[in-house]
Amino acid sequence: MKKSVLVFIVAALVLITTGLWFFSNTSGLRPMDLLQFAIIILVIAFAIYQGIRRLRSLKKGEPAEDELSKKVLTRTAALSYYISLYIWLAMIFISDKVKLDIDALLGVGILAMAVTFGICWMVFNFRGIKNE
Repeated sequence: MKKSVLVFIVAALVLITTGLWFFSNTSGLRPMDLLQFAIIILVIAFAIYQGIRRLRSLKKGEPAEDELSKKVLTRTAALSYYISLYIWLAMIFISDKVKLDIDALLGVGILAMAVTFGICWMVFNFRGIKNE
């Protein structure tokens, strides 16, 4: 139960700090800022979805993590890590061609890793894992 509530607390803290960043920006919003804000909202929505799923399973008396969910999470982490290496490689290549700030480049890379993890999780969760 504590882990389920912790997901909502962390999501709320991220949403609050992102809102403070979004509304305290006095220099004007660039399209990159709006894109980053939208991706952060997607990541928070994914976390809230996971929290709600975990609370529903606790109410049904099911364990928080069973063998299948652990295997899905392990496969998701492995594939998203592998893909993120290529994302960072592409970003290094792009950074030579385009003049971006280092902090913006790091922010985009971290958000790309989060989106990659979410997409990989959805693929493995809805498609399933084949027996090996």
